[in-house]
Amino acid sequence: MNHFQYKNNELYCEDVPVRKIAEEVGTPTYIYSQATLSRHFRVFDEALTGIDHLVCFSVKANSNIAVLRLLASLGAGADIVSGGELFRALRAGVPANKIVFSGVGKTVAEMKQGLDADILAFNVESRAELHQLARVAADEGKTARVSLRVNPDVDPETHPYISTGLKKNKFGITATDVREVYREAAGLGSIEVIGIDCHIGSQLTKTSPFRDAVQRLVDLVRELVAQGIALQYVDIGGGLGIPYGQDDEPEPPSPADYGAAVQDALAPLKDLNVTLICEPGRVIAGNAGVMITQVLYEKGNSAKNFTIVDAAFNDLTRPTLYGSFHPMRPVVRHEDRGSHVSDVVGPICETGDFLARDREMQHVTAGELIAVGAAGAYGFSMASNYNTRPRAAEVLVNGDSYAVIRKRETVEQLLENESIPDYLK
Repeated sequence: MNHFQYKNNELYCEDVPVRKIAEEVGTPTYIYSQATLSRHFRVFDEALTGIDHLVCFSVKANSNIAVLRLLASLGAGADIVSGGELFRALRAGVPANKIVFSGVGKTVAEMKQGLDADILAFNVESRAELHQLARVAADEGKTARVSLRVNPDVDPETHPYISTGLKKNKFGITATDVREVYREAAGLGSIEVIGIDCHIGSQLTKTSPFRDAVQRLVDLVRELVAQGIALQYVDIGGGLGIPYGQDDEPEPPSPADYGAAVQDALAPLKDLNVTLICEPGRVIAGNAGVMITQVLYEKGNSAKNFTIVDAAFNDLTRPTLYGSFHPMRPVVRHEDRGSHVSDVVGPICETGDFLARDREMQHVTAGELIAVGAAGAYGFSMASNYNTRPRAAEVLVNGDSYAVIRKRETVEQLLENESIPDYLK
């Protein structure tokens, strides 16, 4: 469910006309619904009622500090993958004891940053990282709390670029090696082993991969506890998919279905009193946001129609990167207009600069607005400045009002860190 609905053929976000935001803020602009973000978090959290759990929002999905502050106010922690995301999460008010640090390539500086903040845990992904973290913690006179990330070799049946739980992926420690690494970790004085971690991929449309991965963790946890390695946390990552509106796409499981599958798979660990950690991102933010773009021109030839808009793949890279589908609708509907099949493309000088290909849509004319849906996750957070294009504005709607939570960049800002050496002046 989301709060983007038509009223008298005009698209609203909650009680604010989308056209009003575009006129006052400009385009392209990302618009997020506070009601949708809040509802999605609560529904996900409530699906896990009955077991001790912590929901750590995946910051890479949407890292705006206003979004993070909202989710933190609802009880969310944060799953981070960089020092920059740690800085954002803390600035947004996420408690450090609700932050887990994931990622295969943590630097020494990032390790120090996490130790200084006293975060809940580092999700360690290799033996080399474990020993580096132990050295850094010892040098700092601190103890690093860690969970080891296990690669369970479970096929998530998703796009290969967002699959993370197979042996051929770069993530985690193989199940055959992780027992030995746990024993090493338990013997390091500057390391406190507190959990086990697993993440198999993103945009999952079945509960079975989650169930399979958790069941493999359960067996491993029992084995480790029997060897004297007590674990307090079982982190199963994120990855629950959302509907993008494509006709032939599989229907993702609901948070309730996901919660039931996870609780069932974790049932054998009830006597151990472990706390579950989940790291949802897309399922919270994806359908809570749209990107608004303005039509510049329409053109066509004997082979194709093109709808040229002011947003480009630097603003929303997922269609180019993953071939992903995002629903599109006019901000103002005209019931007397027909539809046609068109590529929706941006101004960038790349054939790969498209938001949609062969999309059947209502005829639109120059100056009109298109809402690109399901853009609240991995939309703005993956944006770039290619072609020296300032990144879009971000807006958060709350009922009948809205706030600009990120101003549109300026070209002057893009050049602030650049300089011409004296010998070229």
